[in-house]
Amino acid sequence: MQFLDEVRILVKAGDGGNGCLAFRREKFVPRGGPSGGDGGRGGDVTLVATSQHNTLLQFRFNPEHRAERGRHGEGSNRTGAEGASLELQVPVGTTVYDDETGERLVDFTEPGQRFLVARGGKGGRGNQHFATPTHQAPTEHEPGRPGDEKRLRLELKLLADVGLVGFPNAGKSTLISRISAARPKIADYPFTTLEPNLGVVQLPNFKSFVVADIPGLIEGAHEGHGLGIQFLRHIERTRLLVHLVDVSEASGRDPVNDFEIVMQELASFSDDLAVKPMVVAASKMDAAQDPGRVASLRALAAERGLPFFEISSATGLGIDALKFAMAERVVAPAVE
Repeated sequence: MQFLDEVRILVKAGDGGNGCLAFRREKFVPRGGPSGGDGGRGGDVTLVATSQHNTLLQFRFNPEHRAERGRHGEGSNRTGAEGASLELQVPVGTTVYDDETGERLVDFTEPGQRFLVARGGKGGRGNQHFATPTHQAPTEHEPGRPGDEKRLRLELKLLADVGLVGFPNAGKSTLISRISAARPKIADYPFTTLEPNLGVVQLPNFKSFVVADIPGLIEGAHEGHGLGIQFLRHIERTRLLVHLVDVSEASGRDPVNDFEIVMQELASFSDDLAVKPMVVAASKMDAAQDPGRVASLRALAAERGLPFFEISSATGLGIDALKFAMAERVVAPAVE
């Protein structure tokens, strides 16, 4: 499924129905009088969070959403029917902004959360309401009120407990495939991951946590270079970052320099990301021939007070230790 994390849509609540101008003309009713009914209320537009979707793609080709207008009032004091309301399902993790003012309207963080984003217009009053002892044949009646109309910007941030960050080809996709049932595309070239992948890591006692594999970051990602800036927002909600650094000679890069570049990109994007809890994982240990590359990265992690792990997704080295270290930091302990 294509991943889409930002869309703009128009929502329009239903207009209220018009009030009716009518007079009674019934047999055996000696005094007729006004009998115009009220217009029906327009339908509302409500946003509802659901865990059944993980993309905003459904809004890409259907950007306008309108609730039904109320029916007009009728004679014999009959009120028009209310317009049908509209419910739009959005993924959990969606933040909704008013596109014209930039105001944040709602942040959906759990399934079933609801937000009335556009209220239907009130129906107009029929001429029955304007009768008085001295004005017994009123011709006044009201039009329905217009429903709210808003242009919205929907921004999706994945709800994951752990975010995997690092340079392209650092081994993030392979790691998530080892610790969860996720099967992301894996290949030996940069930017294999073109969209975030989510994996659920199962633990004993029916515990679990969610890991997000974020597309690789390169220098200048916060300015739009590479793919990273499109997805950095997704790790803002995570409680822990796992920073994977390729220590094999095949990368042709210095592990310490790679680490520093990614940290600079995180800090440039958001101050919160720079101070988020983190563990460092030296990946591709099965292909690491130079112990000095690993030692320098271990020393840097120690200097920053960050837990350090040596892993190989190909051989399974250190995978369980890293997995349980993640769990210790994000999974609530069982209550006795």
